[in-house]
Amino acid sequence: MKLTIDTDSRTLAVQSDAGDRTLDLYSREAFEILSQQWVNVGWDQKYPYTFSWMGRPVIQLPEDMIRMQEVIFQVRPDVIIETGVAHGGSLIFYSSLCKAMEHGRIIGIDIEIRPHNRKAIEAHPLVDRITLVEGSSTAPEIVAQVKSLVAPGETVLVILDSNHSYAHVAAELEAYCDLVSVGSYIVATDGVMLEVADTPRGKPEWATDNPTFAARDFAARRSDFVIEQPVWPFNESGLGQNVTHWPGAWLKRVR
Repeated sequence: MKLTIDTDSRTLAVQSDAGDRTLDLYSREAFEILSQQWVNVGWDQKYPYTFSWMGRPVIQLPEDMIRMQEVIFQVRPDVIIETGVAHGGSLIFYSSLCKAMEHGRIIGIDIEIRPHNRKAIEAHPLVDRITLVEGSSTAPEIVAQVKSLVAPGETVLVILDSNHSYAHVAAELEAYCDLVSVGSYIVATDGVMLEVADTPRGKPEWATDNPTFAARDFAARRSDFVIEQPVWPFNESGLGQNVTHWPGAWLKRVR
């Protein structure tokens, strides 16, 4: 696809295999096309590696964080389970939301929690709502340990943000889906790999080996989960498409 922005004529010329079009530069469709290109370039420039939350690095697109906040406030989970800890910024983010709501706790799982990250997380003022579990998120003993930390009847939200290969995400979906409460979600993050496979930092195999396809195929096998982007609780624009690193990520349990 070739994009030509003309700020004088206020147009966006789009040349693609589907045909050539000229759009109003300030239209919804132009915004969506340019936003996707911005996401791709920003990912390649490691833009998400420029943020922190209350002192801990958080490697996420801020819009995804805000959308997650909307869902956490709506669902009010008793337990948020996240695979992938890294620097712990997202755990601290979720803990701050739980503290603000005076409700909920977090379980963070990682195959390796590096000592300096563990030390920083455990020294953080919001650690009281966080339980760290070290080990492979798909190992039977780790899955069993995590399940033992969830009481019957608790509302659970699961966020998958560890190894983003198709096989690993598919295994995580099978391992943790039964914990997800009806009306809540299991979220297969970072399907942006599909979109950035052809960027300088991308890999061609990501065009098929990605979380989006794992979520899609999981939903196709199951009648109790559907892929459903949460509705924005506030929207005075004409927009309806997320700017996101998580395309096709939100699997909602419907029964």
